[in-house]
Amino acid sequence: MKYLITESQLDKFIFKYIDLKRLILVEMGNDKVYFVNSENDEYAQIRFDKDDGWCFIDYNLINEISSFFSLGPSDSEQVISMWVENTLQMKVTETSISIAAYRSQLRIT
Repeated sequence: MKYLITESQLDKFIFKYIDLKRLILVEMGNDKVYFVNSENDEYAQIRFDKDDGWCFIDYNLINEISSFFSLGPSDSEQVISMWVENTLQMKVTETSISIAAYRSQLRIT
């Protein structure tokens, strides 16, 4: 059996999936917001910079979304940034994927 799912329906499914991860929002100062798995995490899944709208996303989260929903990494990156915009009610201007070599971008400081 085949199902047709619109793009907006898929976005809603992905938003719900991320919501079910129960990421904890941690604000540091006036300019950075981190989404972490638990309060004791050293690294975030997502970091959003309020001053310039940059959104840094952990590569593992992008891979998880890509694998689960059969999307390409760039599509997953875009939907995650839309989730951040929706959650924070702020505009994401740019996104960046943080891989192991650049994990410091997601370090909670």
